[in-house]
Amino acid sequence: MKKQFRIKKNEEFQAAFKHGNSFANRQLVIYYRKKDDQDHFRIGLSVGKKIGNAVVRNRIKRLLRASFQELEQDIKPCYDIVIIARNPTKTMDYESMKKSLSHLLYKEKLFKHSK
Repeated sequence: MKKQFRIKKNEEFQAAFKHGNSFANRQLVIYYRKKDDQDHFRIGLSVGKKIGNAVVRNRIKRLLRASFQELEQDIKPCYDIVIIARNPTKTMDYESMKKSLSHLLYKEKLFKHSK
């Protein structure tokens, strides 16, 4: 995932939390906010310290970025998407992480066309 498509600033995270919509499953929480002035979606990832040490947290973020990269063509543009990882993600593999992320995106109608 290219760096210009990532959310880095705290204000942007807070805007998604305050003004966006949210949905969750057992593993992940998604916050999303429509922004008409951008032509590509942007993602922000949050993995808390309660989930594990830095190695575990970075592994989860790497799996989420890889999942987004594979689903990139199917996701609607002009959205800011923030993903918060929950405790069960520390034992998940790539396929189950992608399946969980796809479930959230499908439920919130963030895919261009239904899968």
